[in-house]
Amino acid sequence: MNPTKKPDLSIEKDLWSRGFKLIAGIDEVGRGPIAGPVVAAAVILKKDFFLIDIDDSKKISPLKRERLYHQILKTSYVGIGIGDVECIDTINILNATKYAMNIAYKKLAKKPDILLIDGNFEINSEIINVPVIKGDQKSISIAAASIIAKVVRDRIMNQFSHIFNKYTFNQHKGYPTKNHIDEIQKNGVLALHRSTFSPVNDTVSYTHLTLPTIYSV
Repeated sequence: MNPTKKPDLSIEKDLWSRGFKLIAGIDEVGRGPIAGPVVAAAVILKKDFFLIDIDDSKKISPLKRERLYHQILKTSYVGIGIGDVECIDTINILNATKYAMNIAYKKLAKKPDILLIDGNFEINSEIINVPVIKGDQKSISIAAASIIAKVVRDRIMNQFSHIFNKYTFNQHKGYPTKNHIDEIQKNGVLALHRSTFSPVNDTVSYTHLTLPTIYSV
């Protein structure tokens, strides 16, 4: 038990003591929105890693997330994976999440010995998987991954707000807020919207704007 309810290194230290040297924490952001990609990150912390402010990305202010994002990049091995809207609509959001997570850990500079996955599912059969429910509240590796994924996805959605300036993606990030639903009803559905998600699939009015590729962040 972690009485502080903040992520710590307990899980990592236990695995290090068992001989696992390279432990990758994996998390995603973007399963709930009705627009935009799902973004996953994988983070391997170095043993001298020390950042006391690491926490679940949802509990951290945007300014602090940006600061931690740069510090994590400097002190860890980081990989990022993206499941775009077409991927989500084709194989469903859970499988798109697993796809993005697989891409993320495969982009790490070092191959991990074990994967700590935020959630109740596994993503890979080659490397040992350890699903950790509410992992971003328990493991610093997973929490660090949640920060990386959140910052990357937010940046992507901010870019889309400039491309599609009738939609405030920089504010709602594609989540089904009242403002976002109003924008859809007024301006129609974009290629950026997930056609298999409600209320997108209930909307008849479609715009015909091509979705640009801006995922190389």
